[in-house]
Amino acid sequence: MNTTNQKINQDIRITLLGVIVNITLSTLQLIVGIFGRSSAMIADAIHSFSDLITDSIIIISLQITKKPADESHNYGHGKVETLASTLVSIALILVGFTIFNLGFKKTLLVLNGELLTNPSMFALYLIIFSIIAKEMLYRVTFKAGQKSGSTALMANAWHHRSDAFSSIATLIGISGAIFLGPKWYFLDPLAAIIISFFILKIGLQLLSKSINELLEATLPPEINEKILKIVTSVQESKNPHNVKTRRIGRNIAIDLHIKVATTLNIVAAHNISTIIEQKLKNHFGENTVVYIHIEPDN
Repeated sequence: MNTTNQKINQDIRITLLGVIVNITLSTLQLIVGIFGRSSAMIADAIHSFSDLITDSIIIISLQITKKPADESHNYGHGKVETLASTLVSIALILVGFTIFNLGFKKTLLVLNGELLTNPSMFALYLIIFSIIAKEMLYRVTFKAGQKSGSTALMANAWHHRSDAFSSIATLIGISGAIFLGPKWYFLDPLAAIIISFFILKIGLQLLSKSINELLEATLPPEINEKILKIVTSVQESKNPHNVKTRRIGRNIAIDLHIKVATTLNIVAAHNISTIIEQKLKNHFGENTVVYIHIEPDN
C-alpha cells in the first residue's frame, strides 16, 4: 500500500471516530432533552444526527479518492475530495443560517413575553460534555487533515467546531434558565445569533477555497516560489518560466519550461528534467504531477 492510501485510510478512521461520537452524543442529547425538558437540547441532538450526513460524504469521497488513475480519470480521483469539501462547506453555511434563524425566532418569542421551558441539570452536564467532545474531535480531525493535506477532512473538522459553537449557545441558554430563571433564556438566542456569524464566515472561506480548487486556480505565491527555488537548485537548469500550478485533491500538478545548454544531447537534457521532477516529488509528495518542457538556451 502506498503512502497516499495509508493517509487516506487514516483519514477514514478519523472520520469514523466522528461518526461514533455523533451517534453517541445525539442519542444522549435526545434522551436528556426529552426527559430533562430542554428544547434546546433536542435541537442540538437533531443537529448532531445531521452531522452523520457530512461524515458519510467524507467517507465516500475518501474511498473514491483511493482509486488509481484510469482511462476516464487520467489524473486520478483527487477532485472528488475537493467536491466533498465543497459540499461540507455548503453544509456549514446552512448550519450557520439555521442557527441564526432559530436564534432570531427565539428572540422574537422572548420579546413577545413568552417564557421558555426551564431545563434540568442533566441537560447542563451533557451540553458541557458535548462541547468538550466536539472540540477534541475538531482538534483530532483538523490535525489529521493538515498532516494528510485533505481539504475535505479540514472542512469537516470545522463542521465539528461549529457544533461546539452552537452547543456553547445552548449552554448559555440552559445555564441562564437554570440559575437565573426562564426569563434569562434570551441569552441562548442572543449567543446563537452571534455564533452563527462566525460559522458563516468559516463556511464561506472554506467554500471559496474549494471552488478555487475546482476551477483550478493557481497555487499560492509561496508555493510557486518554492518550485522555482527547487528547479534552479539543479545547476544545468536555467531560466524556469511559464510555470503553471493547480491542485488535484490533496496533490498538486506543476507544468513548467526550462532552458538547457544547446551543447547537451537529448539524453542529458532528459536526465536534468528527471532530476528536477524527483526533487519536486520529494518535496511536494510522490503523487505530484510534473510536466517539464525543455528549451535550448540560445
